[in-house]
Amino acid sequence: MQPEQKPFRTFEDLEVYQVAREFRKAMYGVTRRLPSFEKFELASQVRRAAVSLTNNLAEGHGRYHYLEQIKFTLQSRGSLEELIDDLNVCADEKYLPADEVEGLKQQAWRVYQVTNGYIRYLRERKAGASLTLHESSPAYGLTEDDLDAVLGDNPV
Repeated sequence: MQPEQKPFRTFEDLEVYQVAREFRKAMYGVTRRLPSFEKFELASQVRRAAVSLTNNLAEGHGRYHYLEQIKFTLQSRGSLEELIDDLNVCADEKYLPADEVEGLKQQAWRVYQVTNGYIRYLRERKAGASLTLHESSPAYGLTEDDLDAVLGDNPV
């Protein structure tokens, strides 16, 4: 028997937002450990990109046209890749232990995979493709009525 799925109510219910939020919190933790001379440079940049990661997911979810949702999700993915590069800076400058950087990068690539799955879902939905997804995540396995209620039933 499958566990009962919680219906989507807000962007906070999206798996992609949840994993991105956890990564954002981890990256904020990184900024607190950077050298003081990086406070207004790298730390500030990391915080802006980390906030952009989740802000764009939230804003995109608030749009009722798939193309806009996709656009904001792509912007979020760009911020994620920026954060991965910031982790490379932390490794190159030895601000963090190499194993910690590697763990954070693995977490980032997990967010990347879930983000790509969400983009694929939105593109298929926009195209009117089957709701059968290529991911094992139950978060997007809702009925068509549930999805229309969440994403709005206005065609693009």
